Amino acid sequence: MKVVTDLDACPPSHDQPSRPTVVTIGAYDGVHVGHQAILARVRAMADELDCTTAVVTFDRHPATVVRPESAPKLLTDLGQKLELLAAAGLDECVVVKFGKERSRQSAEAFVKEVIVDCLAARAVVVGHDFHFGHRREGNVPLLQRMGAELGFDVLGVSLAADDTGSEPVSSTRVRALLAAGDVEVAARLLGRSHEVRGTVVRGDARGRELGFPTANVALSDEILLPADGIYAGWYEQPGGEVHAAAISLGRRPTFYQQAEASVLEAHLLDFDGRLYDEAAKVRFSVRLRGEERFDSETELVEQMGRDVEAARKVLA
Repeated sequence: MKVVTDLDACPPSHDQPSRPTVVTIGAYDGVHVGHQAILARVRAMADELDCTTAVVTFDRHPATVVRPESAPKLLTDLGQKLELLAAAGLDECVVVKFGKERSRQSAEAFVKEVIVDCLAARAVVVGHDFHFGHRREGNVPLLQRMGAELGFDVLGVSLAADDTGSEPVSSTRVRALLAAGDVEVAARLLGRSHEVRGTVVRGDARGRELGFPTANVALSDEILLPADGIYAGWYEQPGGEVHAAAISLGRRPTFYQQAEASVLEAHLLDFDGRLYDEAAKVRFSVRLRGEERFDSETELVEQMGRDVEAARKVLA
């Protein structure tokens, strides 16, 4: 997938694209199964119209600029989102830098600059409740009016329901499930286990002292973590090696009375090696239990042993 991060580099500043595009627009946080359904429609329409496919997304969630006090935590950082969009079979991704100036741009100006001038759109596919532009004034009816004038079709797609058919799949719903620790249902809506990425840093080495060495993974504050607790999951090293893991996420109440933030520690099963300073990917498969405070290290170590065996069993 070709990634364009500078709108000045769009083809019309040189030559028009050899083929027009079918375009979709959105934050695409998580690239969940609902998003994937829209992307499949984009690919199908592009095949029918003999077009290339393109997605327009943003370098940050627009809410962090227009309403930072209530902006959501992210399901995916930009790098992971681009990987997922590429895996969905898109030809091109335009990453729009979203700042104060962009937030004040009218919906009409955005369409002309990005959809028409940059991508020479033949068709636009978005969710039926899609909004964009200054004060969210852009929507499907506005796109349809502009499409009739500027020569592109518009398809508003209803949100896909989950496998029970009861509720639409949305990033908001996935976030709520993760906040409740329900990583299994969240995985069904994402189409994969929730994954966080960070760097292994030195901790207090207490896990090694207790007989369960862990990788302490430092994470971005912008990324959404599941509820505190103990999880079974997977740890991936930079070279692609994947290890089963028992994962502790929380404030370690046995040792700290008022820790400021949750800490992610992964104990890799049947692994003995150095992990410091490496990039880590941690995936949450099953929540084993909530976080607890123990009266002694002995009680904690006994429970850690049970947690490791439970993780080994569910991941086998």
